[in-house]
Amino acid sequence: MLGPATAGTFEGFGVDVRVTLGETATPDPELPLPALITGLLREQAGARSAPVHLLAPDTPAAESRRLGESLAAESVGLLVLADGTNCSDERSPHPPDERASGLDEQIRTALAEVDTAQLQALDPLLCAELGVEGRAALQVLPGVVAATGGTWRGELLYSATPYGVTYHVATWTRQP
Repeated sequence: MLGPATAGTFEGFGVDVRVTLGETATPDPELPLPALITGLLREQAGARSAPVHLLAPDTPAAESRRLGESLAAESVGLLVLADGTNCSDERSPHPPDERASGLDEQIRTALAEVDTAQLQALDPLLCAELGVEGRAALQVLPGVVAATGGTWRGELLYSATPYGVTYHVATWTRQP
Protein backbone atom coordinates (compact mmCIF):
# COMPACT_ATOMS: atom_id res chain seq x y z
CA MET A 1 0.00 0.00 0.00
CA LEU A 2 1.19 3.51 -0.82
CA GLY A 3 0.38 6.01 1.91
CA PRO A 4 0.09 9.78 2.23
CA ALA A 5 3.86 10.35 2.21
CA THR A 6 4.01 9.19 -1.44
CA ALA A 7 4.57 11.64 -4.29
CA GLY A 8 5.26 11.39 -7.99
CA THR A 9 5.39 13.31 -11.23
CA PHE A 10 3.94 12.93 -14.70
CA GLU A 11 7.36 13.93 -16.10
CA GLY A 12 7.78 10.48 -17.65
CA PHE A 13 4.61 11.21 -19.64
CA GLY A 14 5.92 14.51 -20.96
CA VAL A 15 4.77 17.05 -18.37
CA ASP A 16 6.29 17.71 -14.95
CA VAL A 17 3.08 17.84 -12.93
CA ARG A 18 3.82 16.82 -9.34
CA VAL A 19 1.20 15.07 -7.24
CA THR A 20 1.01 13.55 -3.76
CA LEU A 21 -1.20 11.05 -2.00
CA GLY A 22 -1.38 13.37 1.00
CA GLU A 23 1.73 14.99 2.39
CA THR A 24 4.49 16.97 0.76
CA ALA A 25 7.20 14.53 -0.31
CA THR A 26 9.98 14.14 -2.83
CA PRO A 27 8.49 12.82 -6.09
CA ASP A 28 9.32 9.26 -7.06
CA PRO A 29 9.96 9.28 -10.84
CA GLU A 30 8.95 5.58 -11.02
CA LEU A 31 5.54 5.94 -9.34
CA PRO A 32 3.02 3.85 -11.34
CA LEU A 33 0.40 5.64 -13.42
CA PRO A 34 -2.59 4.55 -11.25
CA ALA A 35 -0.94 6.17 -8.21
CA LEU A 36 -0.20 9.34 -10.19
CA ILE A 37 -3.81 9.60 -11.36
CA THR A 38 -5.04 9.00 -7.81
CA GLY A 39 -2.78 11.79 -6.55
CA LEU A 40 -4.02 14.17 -9.24
CA LEU A 41 -7.68 13.40 -8.47
CA ARG A 42 -7.04 13.62 -4.71
CA GLU A 43 -5.67 17.13 -5.12
CA GLN A 44 -8.52 18.21 -7.42
CA ALA A 45 -11.11 16.89 -4.95
CA GLY A 46 -9.37 18.47 -1.97
CA ALA A 47 -9.11 15.18 -0.07
CA ARG A 48 -6.58 15.07 2.75
CA SER A 49 -5.10 11.75 1.65
CA ALA A 50 -5.72 8.83 -0.69
CA PRO A 51 -3.96 5.53 0.06
CA VAL A 52 -3.28 3.36 -2.98
CA HIS A 53 -3.27 -0.43 -3.18
CA LEU A 54 -1.37 -1.58 -6.25
CA LEU A 55 -2.04 -5.09 -7.50
CA ALA A 56 0.23 -7.06 -9.80
CA PRO A 57 -1.39 -8.08 -13.09
CA ASP A 58 -1.10 -11.75 -12.07
CA THR A 59 -2.82 -11.35 -8.68
CA PRO A 60 -5.28 -14.25 -8.28
CA ALA A 61 -8.99 -13.35 -8.42
CA ALA A 62 -9.58 -14.73 -4.91
CA GLU A 63 -6.85 -12.49 -3.48
CA SER A 64 -8.33 -9.44 -5.22
CA ARG A 65 -11.76 -10.30 -3.84
CA ARG A 66 -10.34 -10.64 -0.30
CA LEU A 67 -8.79 -7.19 -0.61
CA GLY A 68 -12.18 -5.81 -1.65
CA GLU A 69 -13.82 -7.43 1.35
CA SER A 70 -11.23 -5.94 3.72
CA LEU A 71 -11.50 -2.48 2.16
CA ALA A 72 -15.28 -2.57 2.58
CA ALA A 73 -14.87 -2.92 6.35
CA GLU A 74 -14.47 0.87 6.46
CA SER A 75 -16.72 3.54 5.01
CA VAL A 76 -14.67 4.48 1.97
CA GLY A 77 -14.98 5.56 -1.61
CA LEU A 78 -12.94 3.58 -4.09
CA LEU A 79 -11.26 4.65 -7.30
CA VAL A 80 -10.44 1.54 -9.30
CA LEU A 81 -8.11 2.20 -12.22
CA ALA A 82 -7.98 -0.55 -14.81
CA ASP A 83 -7.54 -0.59 -18.55
CA GLY A 84 -9.36 -2.49 -21.25
CA THR A 85 -7.66 -4.29 -24.13
CA ASN A 86 -4.76 -2.72 -26.01
CA CYS A 87 -5.12 -4.66 -29.26
CA SER A 88 -8.54 -3.66 -30.60
CA ASP A 89 -7.68 -2.21 -33.99
CA GLU A 90 -4.99 -0.87 -36.33
CA ARG A 91 -4.29 2.10 -34.02
CA SER A 92 -3.48 -0.22 -31.12
CA PRO A 93 0.03 -0.42 -29.70
CA HIS A 94 -0.12 -4.19 -30.34
CA PRO A 95 -1.36 -6.19 -33.34
CA PRO A 96 -5.17 -6.36 -33.49
CA ASP A 97 -6.74 -9.43 -31.92
CA GLU A 98 -10.31 -10.44 -32.79
CA ARG A 99 -10.92 -11.54 -29.17
CA ALA A 100 -10.49 -7.98 -27.87
CA SER A 101 -13.99 -6.74 -28.64
CA GLY A 102 -15.62 -9.61 -26.73
CA LEU A 103 -13.49 -9.05 -23.65
CA ASP A 104 -14.05 -5.29 -23.75
CA GLU A 105 -17.80 -5.92 -24.00
CA GLN A 106 -17.67 -8.27 -21.00
CA ILE A 107 -15.93 -5.58 -18.91
CA ARG A 108 -18.19 -2.79 -20.22
CA THR A 109 -21.37 -4.72 -19.42
CA ALA A 110 -20.11 -5.82 -16.00
CA LEU A 111 -19.28 -2.22 -15.04
CA ALA A 112 -22.58 -0.85 -16.35
CA GLU A 113 -24.72 -3.51 -14.68
CA VAL A 114 -22.72 -4.12 -11.46
CA ASP A 115 -22.26 -7.70 -12.63
CA THR A 116 -19.75 -8.94 -10.09
CA ALA A 117 -19.92 -12.51 -11.41
CA GLN A 118 -18.68 -11.32 -14.83
CA LEU A 119 -15.81 -9.40 -13.22
CA GLN A 120 -14.89 -12.36 -11.03
CA ALA A 121 -14.95 -14.59 -14.14
CA LEU A 122 -12.39 -12.53 -16.08
CA ASP A 123 -9.80 -15.00 -17.36
CA PRO A 124 -6.30 -14.00 -16.17
CA LEU A 125 -4.56 -15.58 -19.17
CA LEU A 126 -6.89 -14.00 -21.74
CA CYS A 127 -6.60 -10.62 -20.01
CA ALA A 128 -2.80 -10.87 -20.04
CA GLU A 129 -2.78 -11.83 -23.73
CA LEU A 130 -5.02 -8.87 -24.64
CA GLY A 131 -3.27 -6.29 -22.44
CA VAL A 132 -5.87 -5.90 -19.68
CA GLU A 133 -3.34 -5.32 -16.92
CA GLY A 134 -6.00 -3.99 -14.55
CA ARG A 135 -7.92 -7.27 -14.31
CA ALA A 136 -6.89 -7.78 -10.67
CA ALA A 137 -8.06 -4.27 -9.76
CA LEU A 138 -11.44 -4.92 -11.36
CA GLN A 139 -11.74 -8.11 -9.33
CA VAL A 140 -11.56 -6.12 -6.08
CA LEU A 141 -15.08 -4.83 -6.78
CA PRO A 142 -16.92 -8.15 -6.23
CA GLY A 143 -15.39 -8.33 -2.75
CA VAL A 144 -16.58 -4.83 -1.89
CA VAL A 145 -20.12 -5.55 -3.08
CA ALA A 146 -20.26 -8.91 -1.26
CA ALA A 147 -18.97 -7.45 2.01
CA THR A 148 -21.28 -4.44 2.03
CA GLY A 149 -24.39 -6.16 0.70
CA GLY A 150 -27.40 -4.22 -0.42
CA THR A 151 -28.37 -3.14 -3.88
CA TRP A 152 -25.89 -1.38 -6.13
CA ARG A 153 -26.48 0.80 -9.18
CA GLY A 154 -23.93 1.10 -11.96
CA GLU A 155 -23.61 3.92 -14.45
CA LEU A 156 -21.27 3.69 -17.42
CA LEU A 157 -20.03 7.23 -18.01
CA TYR A 158 -17.55 6.53 -20.82
CA SER A 159 -16.51 3.57 -22.91
CA ALA A 160 -14.39 4.04 -26.00
CA THR A 161 -11.23 2.89 -27.73
CA PRO A 162 -9.16 5.95 -28.61
CA TYR A 163 -5.75 5.14 -30.06
CA GLY A 164 -6.54 1.43 -30.01
CA VAL A 165 -6.74 1.08 -26.21
CA THR A 166 -10.13 0.65 -24.53
CA TYR A 167 -11.07 2.73 -21.51
CA HIS A 168 -14.21 2.56 -19.39
CA VAL A 169 -15.38 5.00 -16.72
CA ALA A 170 -18.21 3.92 -14.45
CA THR A 171 -19.60 4.70 -11.04
CA TRP A 172 -21.09 2.19 -8.66
CA THR A 173 -23.36 3.51 -5.93
CA ARG A 174 -24.80 1.51 -3.07
CA GLN A 175 -28.51 2.23 -2.81
CA PRO A 176 -29.96 3.11 0.62
